[in-house]
Amino acid sequence: MLFSSVIFIFKFLPLTLLIYFLLIKKSLKNVFLLIVSLIFYAWGEPGYVILMMLSIIANYFFGILIEKNTDRASKWAVTIGVLFNILLLVYYKYFWFITQNLNALFGWNVGTYDPLPLPLGISFYTFHSLSYLIDVHRKKVRAQNNILYLGLYISFFPQLIAGPIIRYVDIHEQIEKRKVEWSGFVAGVERFIIGLAKKVLLANTLGEVADKILYTPSDEITTMAAWLGIICYSFQIFFDFSGYSDMAIGLAKMFGFTFKENFNFPYMAQSIKDFWKRWHISLSTWFRDYLYIPLGGNRGSTVRTYINLIIVFFVTGLWHGASWNFVIWGLLHGFFLILERNRFGIWLERCWVPVRHLYALLVILMTWVFFRLETFNEAWNYLKMMAGFAEHGEYPLGFDDFLNQKIILCLIAAAVFSTSLVTLKKIDESRTFQWILKPITTVVLVGLLILSIANIASETYNPFIYFRF
Repeated sequence: MLFSSVIFIFKFLPLTLLIYFLLIKKSLKNVFLLIVSLIFYAWGEPGYVILMMLSIIANYFFGILIEKNTDRASKWAVTIGVLFNILLLVYYKYFWFITQNLNALFGWNVGTYDPLPLPLGISFYTFHSLSYLIDVHRKKVRAQNNILYLGLYISFFPQLIAGPIIRYVDIHEQIEKRKVEWSGFVAGVERFIIGLAKKVLLANTLGEVADKILYTPSDEITTMAAWLGIICYSFQIFFDFSGYSDMAIGLAKMFGFTFKENFNFPYMAQSIKDFWKRWHISLSTWFRDYLYIPLGGNRGSTVRTYINLIIVFFVTGLWHGASWNFVIWGLLHGFFLILERNRFGIWLERCWVPVRHLYALLVILMTWVFFRLETFNEAWNYLKMMAGFAEHGEYPLGFDDFLNQKIILCLIAAAVFSTSLVTLKKIDESRTFQWILKPITTVVLVGLLILSIANIASETYNPFIYFRF
């Protein structure tokens, strides 16, 4: 069930909110949210909801064992728990990828069957479970003795399908003690509307253009059209995923939960290091705390630090999907991070700010090509077309063949709202004209909601990119 669907906006969410606020006891509210979350998941994955419930039960007992045992036994429990979660993820997401590569590399015949259907959100709820077990072992948080509360943490529907990745240590107190205030509820509604508009009005519109161009053979488009395609995709993935995160944060706030921010205007980055401080923050900090630092971080030799970075970004790429193009995307980011740790990084810091922005954007756009296209050859040919080195047919599709007034307006809006020039936070903090700005903000939000719903009702193109991860 998509957040940007009629059934969610007009049926599932209103009914859930109504029953939630009719319940008095906090324990009943939590049980209700758990049931609703399982229903929400089963709507799209009726079979795999059993898998998620198995994950909840297993991690509940692993958490108890980790906390109740001695240091040595606790280490064994956390090791087995971590392996359980990783093997679950590997089996459903990577088993086919591994067997196909083994077959190709060694000439084996391990299996030629089709890949398993990917359980929705398995990458996200697996990382939730892993952070829970590791933090219990590190004594950052107590194990949850109520399996229903742990189940709510793992399955809570706002962040279940596509994040952000929420750590138990950040939310456990809110599960047991939280209060919904009117101002917080209104802020949640506003945040949801903003995310919905970003997703429906910008990501969907520009995503259609990106698909048309990127699905066209690279020798049938001009260089300018190739640039337009990857720019549209860059805006699509940002507004699609950040829009989903906005909706998730807004929904959580409606129920009294506070989630950390997941994006901070990543296309304003002045380096790739800066980009990863702004893009998918919950994932980058997860890998930092649970992989990079345990590997040694930057505490060892320079070579060891580089190896750690390569490992982290290899895994980051693989986390996004069972494809070598994702791995290449991750390794390219790792390469530029290493580059920025050397003399190039010193030179970059001395450059004019627009030059730093241009460098970061060029690297980001180039690497999105590998992220978006399925094979290396497709990505390489597309990059050659962007660089003007590839040959094209007699009548290639050009820049103007994909543009109209609506697309141009969306590109301008996307460029503006990719920056921090216009935000609700700035409006809220501007006390001088608050009495004027607040009504205007309300009218704008209502208008965005109406436009978004109208688009949902009339359009059939409504994907969520990060559902596939």
